Amino acid sequence: QVQLVESGGGLVQAGGSLRLSCAASGSIFNPNAMGWYRQAPGKERELVARIISGGTTNYADSVKGRFTISRDNAKNILYLQMNSLKPEDTAVYYCNVNRYPYVYWGQGTQVTVSS
Repeated sequence: QVQLVESGGGLVQAGGSLRLSCAASGSIFNPNAMGWYRQAPGKERELVARIISGGTTNYADSVKGRFTISRDNAKNILYLQMNSLKPEDTAVYYCNVNRYPYVYWGQGTQVTVSS
Protein backbone atom coordinates (compact mmCIF):
# COMPACT_ATOMS: atom_id res chain seq x y z
CA GLN A 1 0.00 0.00 0.00
CA VAL A 2 1.31 3.44 -0.95
CA GLN A 3 0.39 6.63 0.86
CA LEU A 4 1.15 10.08 -0.52
CA VAL A 5 1.13 13.18 1.65
CA GLU A 6 1.47 16.60 0.05
CA SER A 7 2.64 19.76 1.80
CA GLY A 8 3.86 23.22 0.95
CA GLY A 9 0.73 24.83 -0.38
CA GLY A 10 -0.50 28.21 0.78
CA LEU A 11 -1.34 31.75 -0.16
CA VAL A 12 1.18 33.72 -2.21
CA GLN A 13 1.13 36.92 -4.23
CA ALA A 14 1.46 36.86 -7.98
CA GLY A 15 5.10 36.57 -8.97
CA GLY A 16 5.97 34.63 -5.83
CA SER A 17 7.20 31.09 -5.37
CA LEU A 18 6.18 27.95 -3.54
CA ARG A 19 7.66 24.49 -3.30
CA LEU A 20 5.32 21.56 -2.96
CA SER A 21 6.48 18.27 -1.48
CA CYS A 22 4.96 14.82 -1.72
CA ALA A 23 6.21 12.27 0.77
CA ALA A 24 5.58 8.69 -0.24
CA SER A 25 5.39 5.78 2.15
CA GLY A 26 5.19 2.17 1.11
CA SER A 27 6.68 0.53 -1.93
CA ILE A 28 7.01 2.79 -4.96
CA PHE A 29 10.05 1.07 -6.40
CA ASN A 30 10.43 1.81 -10.10
CA PRO A 31 7.09 3.55 -10.71
CA ASN A 32 5.92 4.08 -14.28
CA ALA A 33 5.44 7.76 -13.54
CA MET A 34 5.23 10.25 -10.72
CA GLY A 35 3.70 13.65 -11.10
CA TRP A 36 1.63 16.59 -10.03
CA TYR A 37 -1.89 17.39 -11.14
CA ARG A 38 -4.13 20.29 -10.23
CA GLN A 39 -7.83 21.03 -10.15
CA ALA A 40 -9.28 24.50 -10.09
CA PRO A 41 -12.90 25.14 -9.06
CA GLY A 42 -15.28 24.16 -11.82
CA LYS A 43 -12.52 22.66 -13.93
CA GLU A 44 -11.25 19.17 -14.62
CA ARG A 45 -8.09 17.84 -13.03
CA GLU A 46 -5.12 18.45 -15.30
CA LEU A 47 -1.53 17.32 -15.52
CA VAL A 48 0.98 19.90 -14.33
CA ALA A 49 4.24 17.96 -14.51
CA ARG A 50 5.45 14.40 -14.32
CA ILE A 51 8.57 12.27 -14.34
CA ILE A 52 8.32 9.16 -16.46
CA SER A 53 10.31 5.98 -15.84
CA GLY A 54 13.78 6.71 -17.20
CA GLY A 55 13.76 10.28 -16.01
CA THR A 56 11.96 12.10 -18.81
CA THR A 57 9.93 15.06 -17.59
CA ASN A 58 6.74 16.47 -19.10
CA TYR A 59 5.17 19.83 -18.33
CA ALA A 60 1.90 21.47 -19.18
CA ASP A 61 2.46 24.32 -21.62
CA SER A 62 1.03 26.76 -19.10
CA VAL A 63 3.81 26.06 -16.57
CA LYS A 64 6.84 25.47 -18.79
CA GLY A 65 9.73 27.65 -17.75
CA ARG A 66 8.14 28.43 -14.38
CA PHE A 67 7.69 25.06 -12.64
CA THR A 68 10.27 22.34 -12.05
CA ILE A 69 9.54 18.80 -10.97
CA SER A 70 12.18 16.77 -9.17
CA ARG A 71 12.51 13.68 -7.05
CA ASP A 72 14.67 12.65 -4.11
CA ASN A 73 14.87 8.89 -4.56
CA ALA A 74 16.62 8.29 -1.26
CA LYS A 75 13.88 10.04 0.70
CA ASN A 76 10.96 9.04 -1.53
CA ILE A 77 9.91 12.67 -1.91
CA LEU A 78 8.58 14.33 -5.04
CA TYR A 79 8.89 18.09 -5.37
CA LEU A 80 7.33 20.80 -7.47
CA GLN A 81 9.13 24.12 -7.45
CA MET A 82 6.74 26.82 -8.64
CA ASN A 83 8.11 30.22 -9.58
CA SER A 84 6.53 33.31 -11.11
CA LEU A 85 3.15 32.19 -9.89
CA LYS A 86 0.03 33.59 -11.52
CA PRO A 87 -3.55 33.85 -10.24
CA GLU A 88 -4.54 31.21 -12.79
CA ASP A 89 -2.27 28.73 -10.99
CA THR A 90 -4.74 28.75 -8.10
CA ALA A 91 -5.94 25.18 -7.57
CA VAL A 92 -5.70 22.13 -5.39
CA TYR A 93 -2.50 20.31 -6.31
CA TYR A 94 -2.38 16.52 -6.14
CA CYS A 95 0.55 14.16 -6.10
CA ASN A 96 0.19 11.07 -8.29
CA VAL A 97 2.09 7.82 -8.62
CA ASN A 98 1.46 5.28 -11.36
CA ARG A 99 2.84 1.84 -10.69
CA TYR A 100 1.03 -0.52 -13.00
CA PRO A 101 -1.66 -1.64 -12.41
CA TYR A 102 -2.13 0.76 -9.50
CA VAL A 103 -2.64 4.52 -9.40
CA TYR A 104 -2.18 6.43 -6.16
CA TRP A 105 -3.28 9.96 -5.24
CA GLY A 106 -2.50 12.24 -2.34
CA GLN A 107 -5.14 14.23 -0.52
CA GLY A 108 -4.20 17.48 -2.22
CA THR A 109 -2.79 20.80 -1.07
CA GLN A 110 -4.33 24.18 -1.81
CA VAL A 111 -2.36 26.79 -3.70
CA THR A 112 -3.87 30.26 -3.88
CA VAL A 113 -2.21 33.05 -5.86
CA SER A 114 -3.51 36.54 -5.26
CA SER A 115 -3.27 39.31 -7.85
